Amino acid sequence: MANLIDEIKASLANYKGEWKEKKGLWDFSTTVAERKAFLSKKKLTYALKLRMDEAEKTVRFSEMLIESGSGLSSGGDFDSGMSSGFGVKTESYNTFGGARKGTIEEQSKLFGKDYSYQFNFSEIRSKVKDIAEKAGYKFEYQILPVK
Repeated sequence: MANLIDEIKASLANYKGEWKEKKGLWDFSTTVAERKAFLSKKKLTYALKLRMDEAEKTVRFSEMLIESGSGLSSGGDFDSGMSSGFGVKTESYNTFGGARKGTIEEQSKLFGKDYSYQFNFSEIRSKVKDIAEKAGYKFEYQILPVK
């Protein structure tokens, strides 16, 4: 199992993300786009979770986009109400289904924003799936985050 996660980690090294492990649940996240406006900053992060089940020889995999923002607002908060001048907002979007494809521009429109970066989600998913299957594991995509 250690070799399998090491191989997956090595295959995603070019994405310059961060790996964390807690009780056998592996998390990987990488920033795919940032937007800066007057005194504020928004960031779009791709995150995946995976868990390897040795008994069932299965790799469970889920992924999502997470948008976070911070900074000063000018009179109204993110929901167009009154503001104290400071706001923080976090949103997330699961990439639903096993075959979500497209550029970050298409997916980020679900947030109502336009980011100018491209990010290939299916490439990451394919790499993890190929490594798992070559090692004799079944790859299981989950819509809800892996626990």
